[in-house]
Amino acid sequence: MTRPEMLNRLHSHTAEWDIIIVGGGATGVGVAIDAASRGYDTLLLEGSDFGKGTSSRSTKLVHGGVRYLEQGNVSLVMEALKERGILRQNAPHLVSDLAFVVPNYDWWEAPFYGLGLKLYNILSGKYGFGPSKVLSREETLERLPTINRDGLRGGVIYYDGQFDDARLLINMVATAAEQGATLINYCLVTGLLKDKDNFVNGVIARDEESGDEFTALSRIVINATGPFTDALRQLADPSVQRMISPSQGIHLVFDRSFLPGHSAIMVPHTSDGRVMFAIPWHNHTLVGTTDTAISEPTLDPSPKEEEIEFILNTAAEYLQKAPQRSDVLSVFTGIRPLVKAANASNTAALSRDHTIHIDESGLLSIAGGKWTTYRNMAEDCVDHAATMGKLPERECVTRRLNIHGFHPQAQKFGELSFYGSDAPAIQDLIRSEPDLGRPLAAALPYVAAEVVWAVRYEMARTVEDVLCRRTRALFLNSKAAQEAAPTVASLIARELGYDTRWESKQLAAFRQAAAHFTLGKELVGPVTGPYDS
Repeated sequence: MTRPEMLNRLHSHTAEWDIIIVGGGATGVGVAIDAASRGYDTLLLEGSDFGKGTSSRSTKLVHGGVRYLEQGNVSLVMEALKERGILRQNAPHLVSDLAFVVPNYDWWEAPFYGLGLKLYNILSGKYGFGPSKVLSREETLERLPTINRDGLRGGVIYYDGQFDDARLLINMVATAAEQGATLINYCLVTGLLKDKDNFVNGVIARDEESGDEFTALSRIVINATGPFTDALRQLADPSVQRMISPSQGIHLVFDRSFLPGHSAIMVPHTSDGRVMFAIPWHNHTLVGTTDTAISEPTLDPSPKEEEIEFILNTAAEYLQKAPQRSDVLSVFTGIRPLVKAANASNTAALSRDHTIHIDESGLLSIAGGKWTTYRNMAEDCVDHAATMGKLPERECVTRRLNIHGFHPQAQKFGELSFYGSDAPAIQDLIRSEPDLGRPLAAALPYVAAEVVWAVRYEMARTVEDVLCRRTRALFLNSKAAQEAAPTVASLIARELGYDTRWESKQLAAFRQAAAHFTLGKELVGPVTGPYDS
C-alpha cells in the first residue's frame, strides 16, 4: 500500500467508477471496505491525510454509549454493542476489553447505576464483554487507588472496549486496498461533475503533492466528509440548507501516575451534562470529554480555555491528586459531525444515530453516527448507493471480514502489538538495520523502524502523519513529539528522496500542528477546512 501504487491504480483506470467516496475518515474508509469487498469498483479521495480530523481524535472507546441508554435511545445502544463485539472479533490486535468503574459517593448511586449498567450488559447479549456488578469501597480502591476517598462508598464496575482509533483507521485503509479499492490521501476534491440531467456523476480533484488536476466519473458519489459535509454539498448546490451542527470535544493527557491501574473511571453526570472518562491509554492517562457547540468546523481545531478548566476541575473532584495545567502532556480536540435536530437544546442532546441524506443533485451524504458503528453505517450507505447507482445487488460481507493486521495473540509482540501481523516485518527491519531500533525520544514508546514502515507501507507523507496518526506521539506528549520531529523528518526524507530544504519546511509545519496540542502556545497560520477558499 503505497501512494505511487494508488496513483497508478487511479490513472490506469479508464472506465467509469462504480462508487467514488470523498473523505478518508472512519466513515469513508468503512464505506470503501464494504463497497470493494462486494466487488464494486471503488475510489476514495482524501484532501489531507487519512483520519486527520475527527477519526483520530476520539475518546478511544469502542462502546455502546451508556449516556445514550439514559436518553432512551435503546436501538442505538444495541446496535453499537453488537458492532463493538464484531469489531473486537475482526481486529483483536487493536480492540481490547477495559473495566470501567463508576465511583459512588451517595447512597442511591450503587442501586441506580447498578441497575442501569446491568441493563447495558443485557442489551449486549452474546457480544458482551463481561458482567457488571456492585463493588465495595475496598474493591473500588483496589481498582482505583488514586480515586478521591472522601465520602467514597463503593462503585459499580462494567466492561466496554478500548482501541487506538488512528491505527485502526490505517489498518482499515490497508483492508480496503487489499479488497481492490483505490484510496489516495492528499488528493482534494475541488468540484463535482454533473450529467445532462444535472445529477452528480463525478469529481474534479487535485493531487496536493504534484498539483496535477484530474476528473473521475462515477455511477454514484458519496460524501463522507464528516464536519465538512455541508461544504461539499454546497459545491453541488449552493442553495442547500445546512444539515450539520458541529460540536467539539477536548481531551487532556497526563502521565500514568494519575490512573496507575488497569481500570477506567466513568463519571455519569458532570456539570455540563456529559459523561466524563478517565482512561488508561498507551501507558498514559486520558481524561475527557467536553461538548461545545461551534459555528464552523476547522481541520485543526484548538481547545477553548473554558474546556480545559472544566476538565481540570471535574477531574480534581474524583482524583486524590488534582491535576494541574503543568501536568498536561498533550491536549487534543475533535469535532463531532452531529446532524441538526429542531428540538435539541444543546449539542449533547443531539442523537448520535447516523443519517443518510440524498440531495436533489443526487449527491449521497452520510453523517452522524459514531466510531463504534462505522461498519453498520457503511453497510447501510452502500446499500443505498447501489440502489441509486443502479449497481448489481450484492450482499455485505464485512461482518466477518478481518481487518488488516488481524492477530489473536498480538500481545506477544510487546510495544509493536498494535501492528498485529505486521509486527514481525517491523522486527525484521530492525534486525536488518539495528540503528532503526533506537527510540524516537526517551519519553515515547516508538522506534525509528516505525517511521520507515509508515512511509514504505502506510502512505505516511509528512512528519505530522507519522507523529500524529501512524504513531500517537503528539497525542501522548507534545514536547517529546517535537523533540522527535527532526529525526522523523530525516528518516522520511531518506525514504522519499527529499532534501534538507524539505525537512526544514516539514519541521516548521509540524511546529504549527503541535501548537494545537500544547497548552499556552500561540497559534499561527490558517486553521480552515478543506473546502474553504
